Amino acid sequence: AISSRRHVQIQRFQRPMPNTTYCKEWATEEALPLPSQPFLTAYMTVLALAALVLGVTIRSLRPQAIRQLLKDAGVAMHKVKSTATEIERKIFHLCGLLVPLTYQLLLTHGVSRGFCVTLCWLITVVGVCCDYLRVHVPFVRDHWPLKSILREKEANQLCGGSYFSLGCTLAIQVFAPVIAMTSILFLVMGDMTAALIGRSFGQSVCSMKIGPGGKKSVEGSAAMFLTCFVFGCTIFSPVHLREYAVVIGALVATLTELYEPFGINDNVTIPLLSGVALTFGFARTYSCEPARSPLLWYL
Repeated sequence: AISSRRHVQIQRFQRPMPNTTYCKEWATEEALPLPSQPFLTAYMTVLALAALVLGVTIRSLRPQAIRQLLKDAGVAMHKVKSTATEIERKIFHLCGLLVPLTYQLLLTHGVSRGFCVTLCWLITVVGVCCDYLRVHVPFVRDHWPLKSILREKEANQLCGGSYFSLGCTLAIQVFAPVIAMTSILFLVMGDMTAALIGRSFGQSVCSMKIGPGGKKSVEGSAAMFLTCFVFGCTIFSPVHLREYAVVIGALVATLTELYEPFGINDNVTIPLLSGVALTFGFARTYSCEPARSPLLWYL
């Protein structure tokens, strides 16, 4: 009897412990691992067309009309002129939406991702070389077609467009297509919103100065975070638990624009760091679904 009792006790100790590790069970087939190709194509097309209409509408307005609209919107008198100038610059930056749109259209029509990367590098190298000539060759500088929207500090250095092209190219090469396109949207729409809101209403609600040298505002950073979050959630709307990864990506993009880490132009670091954050976020979301990991979204 004693030996049988010991045998029962040994069996209890050898009984495998229940698996308490929580793993998400997908309860519905409506939760897709990533947005479908038709959805991405329609999304990018509608966004680019909306930006085109907005740009044409603003360009058709006279400067006096734009300033009057800013006054009516509550922009302080001493900020109206600088805000109007910033709007002109940022409207041109909406052309950056052509990058994810073109990328998506090429992939949809069967063009390989490798060819897209090669094409991006070709455009970037040509663009940077032309910008380098602008800086060092007086004839090119005097006849530069976009010199009216250049910042003063860009007169003797590479302009933001060169860094934008480099950032987009690196994102397209490093990340899965949907991650690269989203990070570029964060750069185009988020950075534009931060600049316009910060220039118009910066330190109006919150007087605290943030960022290096206190040049950034809480209003501008908050606007960028909300913009990135909205665009991230809409582009990943078919994806389950998208909010987790999108919050991380939007927060990283906002902090990158705010502090410009490593002393590198944020046109390069925003798509790269936000792309890393989005990839990490979705990898965590699908940690129990290896087949749905964003590391396999290249395929």
